[in-house]
Amino acid sequence: MRYCFLLHVRPELLDEYKARHTAVWPDMLRALAQAGWQRYSLFARPDGLIVGYVEAEDLAAAQLAMAVTDTNTRWQEEMRQYFVSVDGQAPGGTMVLLEPIFNLDDQLAATDGREPASAADG
Repeated sequence: MRYCFLLHVRPELLDEYKARHTAVWPDMLRALAQAGWQRYSLFARPDGLIVGYVEAEDLAAAQLAMAVTDTNTRWQEEMRQYFVSVDGQAPGGTMVLLEPIFNLDDQLAATDGREPASAADG
């Protein structure tokens, strides 16, 4: 399945946050892949809004698989300083999932009588 989410980084720390993501620890990269995170990308707006995209068979399971790794615990501890709440309710650094409302490939498939790509996702 495809997932899109928001995070919010303190604007004054955005350059440092971006720098940290130019060379993510190799063991963190491997842990993400082993936990089922696929096609994971982050995009930043100048005010610190981060939009993330990830594909996973089951995001909750992929998040849980990461939560139990020592590598993730260390990474999250180091990253905690960068975040503020996105919605005023979720703790800083907590993903706020966005609702999918349109996918070109799925609609083209429906128009052509094919099964949507997202049907194969879950």
